[in-house]
Amino acid sequence: MTIIRHAKKTGKNSIEDKMYRQSRIFYQILKYVFLTMCCLMVIIPLIVVLIGAFKTHDEYISTGVFTLPEVPQFENFKIAFVNGKVMQGLLNTLIILAVSCFGTIFTGTMTAFVLQRFNMLFTRAVKMVFLIAALLPNISMQVTVFQIVSKLGLYNTLAAPCILYIGTDIISIYIFIQFLNNISKSLDESAILDGASYPRVYFSIILPMLRPAIATVLVIKFVSIYNDFYTANLYMPSQDLAVVSTALYRFIGPYGAKWEIIFAGIIICIIPSLVIFLCLQKSIYSNLVTGSVKE
Repeated sequence: MTIIRHAKKTGKNSIEDKMYRQSRIFYQILKYVFLTMCCLMVIIPLIVVLIGAFKTHDEYISTGVFTLPEVPQFENFKIAFVNGKVMQGLLNTLIILAVSCFGTIFTGTMTAFVLQRFNMLFTRAVKMVFLIAALLPNISMQVTVFQIVSKLGLYNTLAAPCILYIGTDIISIYIFIQFLNNISKSLDESAILDGASYPRVYFSIILPMLRPAIATVLVIKFVSIYNDFYTANLYMPSQDLAVVSTALYRFIGPYGAKWEIIFAGIIICIIPSLVIFLCLQKSIYSNLVTGSVKE
């Protein structure tokens, strides 16, 4: 009887192990299928844009999206760069990026430093207000924001998007707060005991240790501003103030669009963001040091 029970128990365990292995293989296959589909969703549009950028207008209309061009048309890039005024759009975008990123880093890190290091009723109230503001949809407040910008005389100027990008970036503040949670307060206390003021602590200790967070925020900010069409189109309708996202819009007319020119302009606009990401990827992926002094 003991042998029979042992055999039944062994057989039951082997069946359970087999079912567990089969389910694990199934989930592994499902995981890789999902990842493959996600990769294809990202890569296929880029391939379509790359192929279409080298086609003529007639080729783009008469052939499929994956059909290679007979003769690569580099003239499309010249038309997009010159006629589309991509260079002017890049210059305007660069100005907006420089001012917005500097303002976001400066105000965001200082705000996060105050909110994270000083645990007072005021800081908790400000965090709650920030949380409520982050949950509100931006589109629902555009009528009021547009009136404020117009009354201040900032409409159709480069200052309008700069102020909006700096003042509405609550997500960056929360990113800095999260990184500050991993920096020991003992560093602040030691510096204050040595006679350092809070501005000195901020500039000498906090700001250098927030470099990974700053790199992350810069990439997020760069991508969001670089791809933002709504703000630039609403607050800067002038052709002289066009940015990269609105400069290519001039190739879309009431009788159709020159997609081969637009695709060439897209490739030109991708290059700066790709260079920025490659330069900052080490800082983005590096682990944040939790502090040289442990509590």
